[in-house]
Amino acid sequence: MILTTASITTRSQYSELTSASTTTPKRPSLCTATRIINYPRTRISVTLSSSSSSSSSPTPNKPTKPIKPNATPRHHHLHKLKGLSITLPPCDEAAERSSLGVGVGVGGRRMLVLCGLGYWVQGLRCFPWLALDFHMAGSMRLTPSLLQLLQSFGCLPVVAKPFYGVLSDALYIGSAHRLPYISLGVLLQIISWGLLALLPFAGERITTLMACILVSNLGASISEVASDALVAEYGKKRKVGGLQAYSFMALAAGGIVGNLFGGYFLLKTAQPKSLFLIFTLLLSLQLAVSSSTREDSLGLPCPPKALTRRPIVEILGENFSSLIKAIRKERIFFPLCWVASSIAFVPILSGTMFCYQTQFLNLNASVIGLSKVTGQLVLLFATVIYERHLKKIPMSTLIGTVQIMYAASLLLDLVLVKQINLRVGVSNETFTLYLSGLAETISQFKLLPFTVLFASLCPPGCEGTLTSFLASALCLSSIVSGLLGVGLASLIGVSYGDYSNLQFGIMLQFLAALVPLGWLSFLPRHHIGEEERQSRIRIKRSQKGT
Repeated sequence: MILTTASITTRSQYSELTSASTTTPKRPSLCTATRIINYPRTRISVTLSSSSSSSSSPTPNKPTKPIKPNATPRHHHLHKLKGLSITLPPCDEAAERSSLGVGVGVGGRRMLVLCGLGYWVQGLRCFPWLALDFHMAGSMRLTPSLLQLLQSFGCLPVVAKPFYGVLSDALYIGSAHRLPYISLGVLLQIISWGLLALLPFAGERITTLMACILVSNLGASISEVASDALVAEYGKKRKVGGLQAYSFMALAAGGIVGNLFGGYFLLKTAQPKSLFLIFTLLLSLQLAVSSSTREDSLGLPCPPKALTRRPIVEILGENFSSLIKAIRKERIFFPLCWVASSIAFVPILSGTMFCYQTQFLNLNASVIGLSKVTGQLVLLFATVIYERHLKKIPMSTLIGTVQIMYAASLLLDLVLVKQINLRVGVSNETFTLYLSGLAETISQFKLLPFTVLFASLCPPGCEGTLTSFLASALCLSSIVSGLLGVGLASLIGVSYGDYSNLQFGIMLQFLAALVPLGWLSFLPRHHIGEEERQSRIRIKRSQKGT
């Protein structure tokens, strides 16, 4: 009879177990061997025992008892598989999770590569967009209002993000419902930017140019929804924190590289199509990584059999109802209303300022690109500070401070328009390089606490739907803000070559940015993690009282 036993021991019990298991028995018919297998923080002792049928052997038909540690845990999980008996003591899951860090666990390294590369390429979209803005403003000679109008209407596919999120949550392609959508979105971007790079007429007509922009933003929206849902689902499934901040840092790193090299290549080559082609090749690399990764290798659950047998219309209806139910919760509804209104209330003048810097001040592409690099570096640094320290600040206090800083940073454009920087000895290039992109950086950083909040509040199975609805609401707010900016530029009389009244538009921007401070009470006083901790404490106290 052959019996195999295994038990987990600590390092302190290792010597005792080894001596006990390797003691030579008095009778030659019984032999015992012990093999020690090392694992992180544990040792598995597997004892193999064999006994002969001789009458001199003690109780040959009775299995030998497994060697037990001195300190036996209160609870054991016993698993039996093909004669292998493994006794596992319970582990402190909270301690394990606290020492893991980002990406550790099933498919952790694959998740880090997939998430890091995806968000890095997403941040790198500024690389071809910088060239496209210079092409529309320089080669096509578009007016500031028309340029900003094209930028705003090009974001229309982003408004439909909730639909992409519902599809990602409910409709499985094969046995996966995240990675196929990421690959599909990347493929659409490859087609659009590839056409702009290879076909001469694609970028010369407004109709074909607008079609390529819409297809590109459609693909980017699909891949972003699936990526955000993948990060939220993996983080909640594996109890891994910090994935949102890691994604934000990868996004900022992509923005740094894109703006840095975008301005340099555009200055040296003066050919926007070369930047379109380089970005197409990088998208092809992301497509190769996403299409070669299996979703089950990340440890995510497979689709339930009941889900695959139900009609797709019924599944989509349930997901939409789950989305409406989630949005109606006060913890989600009020912060969502605040962040959307804080964007929509401020008329954005980004296209007008871009034309002013390139046409009136004659700043070259390298200065514009490096100014965005400075902003992305600040964003990257601020993300690290938020992850380590700013999470402890109440959310209403943090967002209120950030909103005031955003309103104040809008006045930096007024300094540039009034040429106050020249009076103090600072050139337009230096001022634009270090301070021009600060307002855009603060507006991007303001979204990080809301992203973390909604990722922790989304119900299971609704990750893609809720995160996409958040992105759609923010995009719709940006479109409204852009249209208000176009109307404001037309109202104050800003046109191609005439920027005399631009200062009045900047002052209206500053006043509008202070309006959302009036309803900061919509935001929670604590972050959701702190609220859940206090809720658990109250539950424990009530249980002790009873």
